[in-house]
Amino acid sequence: MPTTLIDIDTFVNSFSKRFPAFSKRQPWEITNEIVFILQQLIGRLKEDPDYRVENDIAVHNTAIIEQNVVLKGPVVIGKNCFVAANAYLREGAYLDSNVKIGAGCEIKSSLIFENSSTAHFNYVGNSIIGSDVNVEAGAVTANHYNERKDKKISVFYQSEVIRTNAIKFGALIGDNSKIGANAVLSPGTILPPGSVVKRLELIEQIKG
Repeated sequence: MPTTLIDIDTFVNSFSKRFPAFSKRQPWEITNEIVFILQQLIGRLKEDPDYRVENDIAVHNTAIIEQNVVLKGPVVIGKNCFVAANAYLREGAYLDSNVKIGAGCEIKSSLIFENSSTAHFNYVGNSIIGSDVNVEAGAVTANHYNERKDKKISVFYQSEVIRTNAIKFGALIGDNSKIGANAVLSPGTILPPGSVVKRLELIEQIKG
């Protein structure tokens, strides 16, 4: 029986507009291939005068990056983005327009779409975050089951458990969602648009 395809566009309205060649891929396939995907994008942005491109890092001329930010490419920082002091973006980070990354956040192998923000001291790993999403301080999007012998991640979607065969995948968070302070999203979390996660809440969609 074929595995159900998770249509990312039903979660993130602008996904196919930004990445049309990858519209029929599973979310964990996107995050696991994000280095290649962003390297392709950066190659095109080298011809865009609105971007400064150097060492696999593309930054829009309107973006603001504060002191002590560490960028390890490939990284794309879009129009009117703000990256606060001491943030760490690595191994494939894409910030669409008007994205705000708070002080001390770490973003790894993730796509964050327009008008979304992480507060401060957030970790976002191997995830796709939609538009107009707000992540409050201290929330963690975990991407790995350190405590399990079998570290391969499964997701729960449309009443089906889908085995990803990936050992690193965080979350797919739909547009207009709100993640409360110090919440934890377990690996493989799937949140539809407009989701609200309470402060200190643990989201664990598959037990054991």
